[in-house]
Amino acid sequence: MDEDRVSVSPAELKARRRRSLAIAGALVAVVVLFYVVTIIRIGS
Repeated sequence: MDEDRVSVSPAELKARRRRSLAIAGALVAVVVLFYVVTIIRIGS
C-alpha cells in the first residue's frame, strides 16, 4: 500500500501551505464582510 504514495517535495508542501492559508484568509475576509454588512443593515 505504501508504494502507491507520492512523495511530496518540501517546495510543494510550502506551496500547499501558502495556498491553504490564502484560502483561509479569503474565507475569514468574506465572513467579516458579511458580519459588517449585517451590522450596518440592522443599525440603519
